[in-house]
Amino acid sequence: MTDVNKKQETMSALFLYLLGFLLLWEWLRPVDALTNTGNIYIFLGFLLLCLVLSFSKVQVLIGALLKTVYILYFIHHYYFEGSFFQLSWLSQFWDDLILNISNSFQMEWSGLTFVFRSLLFFILLWLMAYLIHYWLIIRRQIFIFFFMTLVYITVLDTFTPYEADGAIVRTVVVGFAVMGMLTFQRLVEREAIVKGLTSKGKWGLPLLLMIGASVALGFGGPKAEPIWPDPVPYLTSYSEDSGGGTGGQRVGYGTDDTSLGGPFIGDDTVVYETEVDQRHYWRVETKDIYTGKGWEVSSSDDPIPFAQNEGFPISSFNQEGLEVKEVTANVSSVRNYPHIIYPLGLKSVSTDNGNYSFRVNGGLEKVYTLEGDRTASLEEYSVSYDIPRYSVTAMKATKSLEEAGLSQEFIYQYTQLPETLPQRVKDLALEITGEQETWFDKARAVERYFGMNGFTYDQIDVAVPGADEDYVDQFLFETLRGYCDNYSTSMVVLLRSVGIPSRWVKGYTEGEYQGPTDSGKRGYTITNNNAHSWVEVYFPGVGWVPFEPTQGFSSNVQLNFDSTTQDSTEVETPETAEQPDVEKPEAPEETVSAESSFSWKDLWTKIEVGFVEHWKKGLIILGVMGVVAFIAYKLRLKWLPHVLVLIFRFKKKDDDFSKAYLALLKQLDRYGIKRKEHQTLRDYADYVDYFFSSKDMGTLTSVYERYVYKGKLEEGSWDQTRELWENLIKKTIA
Repeated sequence: MTDVNKKQETMSALFLYLLGFLLLWEWLRPVDALTNTGNIYIFLGFLLLCLVLSFSKVQVLIGALLKTVYILYFIHHYYFEGSFFQLSWLSQFWDDLILNISNSFQMEWSGLTFVFRSLLFFILLWLMAYLIHYWLIIRRQIFIFFFMTLVYITVLDTFTPYEADGAIVRTVVVGFAVMGMLTFQRLVEREAIVKGLTSKGKWGLPLLLMIGASVALGFGGPKAEPIWPDPVPYLTSYSEDSGGGTGGQRVGYGTDDTSLGGPFIGDDTVVYETEVDQRHYWRVETKDIYTGKGWEVSSSDDPIPFAQNEGFPISSFNQEGLEVKEVTANVSSVRNYPHIIYPLGLKSVSTDNGNYSFRVNGGLEKVYTLEGDRTASLEEYSVSYDIPRYSVTAMKATKSLEEAGLSQEFIYQYTQLPETLPQRVKDLALEITGEQETWFDKARAVERYFGMNGFTYDQIDVAVPGADEDYVDQFLFETLRGYCDNYSTSMVVLLRSVGIPSRWVKGYTEGEYQGPTDSGKRGYTITNNNAHSWVEVYFPGVGWVPFEPTQGFSSNVQLNFDSTTQDSTEVETPETAEQPDVEKPEAPEETVSAESSFSWKDLWTKIEVGFVEHWKKGLIILGVMGVVAFIAYKLRLKWLPHVLVLIFRFKKKDDDFSKAYLALLKQLDRYGIKRKEHQTLRDYADYVDYFFSSKDMGTLTSVYERYVYKGKLEEGSWDQTRELWENLIKKTIA
């Protein structure tokens, strides 16, 4: 096969892979439109990676390793905290995998976690990418997949809100193009047709005309009215009549909050049973970065370990300035979650088994259970915590950020808003709080706003923001309808718009009251229906205070309105106000020299933090570099000869001739003039001269043989042969 034919084969394969990727993309478009699957571009990137590895003919084991690393990295990024390179998170992933495999065997499909579902989706895409490679390159038949794609799209267009008009056209165009190319390749192999631009033009031009005429006829031809009525309203009404709801995700605790919105299906599966002295909310985690579509967590702090009956390492409020009452509660976990639930003001956790310990993430404030070094589920445990009475006088002491005495890192973290936030959201925040002076009064004004301006609590008819829509803006000005996520997220954004530090909290409400227990406490049953989100606002000298904007819910927060109590006299001044016990990076000391302050550990930490904060940019840069490197490799015959000429032009010694000659042999091999096994240099030189109709290679080979046998060259040999060498190198330019 000549070099020209090889190039044509490579370009044909590349074009086939591109068309195959477009067909696979049509399978992912409805997933993005009809489900709550977020970051669909991650899965598109995985498909692209699989096809690029197949096209590049990377070894199977190396390709599998690269794909596995890709899957693990993005599963870690979206579902686990900490650094990817701290492999302790793999134990959590393994426990999650075992739990979901067990649920699968028991057909507990509602118990499958998002981590496991994402893993299955990646594996499915891996399989589909291999099938595309098999059908395109090995079998050279794609009709079955093309037909399945059309059926898939048309069924979704018929029975779901997905509009597939454009998808059908794209699939027909791509499908017929692929089948036409594959048919031509099969004919070439079977009939021994000579490949070339002429034969391809004779086949390709009618194919393009046929595809173009078909599309034009489809767009321009008359279209009959549908024979059957639209089945979607019937199916929807049947689902509603049978109590199945209108679809959507099942309610319950989840870890992915990057894309909020859409309906929920109720689920009364019991997850916890508790015994408490009085009702309160149960926290699981907090998040602080609002993206315009949902929530992410900014902190990359290392998990903080703590033992049973040991003080909880993160304080939520200033206990010295508040009236607090220490109580305990008992929790029984029905589901095998590797984390615990706990009230605000947690002091310690204890169990009957001394083998368990705990760790908390400083950003999420999510507490994991450990058995040794591995995460494990804990069936029963007790939590000791303080129930505070918040001083209204102390909370009213703060009126602005300037007098709050908070660090810039803390202010930035808890007043962050995306640049894309519509201005009318900020204007509304100013309108709601304009007549209030203190942070507390402003927070109460925002909290009350949702109860008197036409907002409706609804779990079914809940919109999902479009690509150019903001989640909060849509709720505040368009729909005015939603559930806890809509209300709590909107309150945080409104408060941050006027400079009040606040954060988004996830967990459960108190649950359903079951009556008194044998221990004299109150018994509650918590189900997936009790999954909830609310708001915590930070007040200097007080700490984090819960607020509940969602209609029909109450967090049972106790307030002390007595302005003459000790609370008002013990409030710290803004300059000394206590802040949450979250580790902050130490500022570098200016008096320490650069040599003594250098630390490999600090350098590695900075690299990890930078990687976490800028991974998207890094991924884009690596992708661009990879594409550039791939293109440069494929086009090396065009630019490499020029580089070699430039390098050896500055070589002056006669001994450099041998290096130049060996470089010429490699370049001729890349060009396609390969030296056969056991072929002498003299015979190979004759073949090269015959190929290029010259005598240059024979002359260079004679000089090289003298160098090999004598060990040195006559003075001036390289200067005399340089022009011959350059002539041959330039002839290999494709």
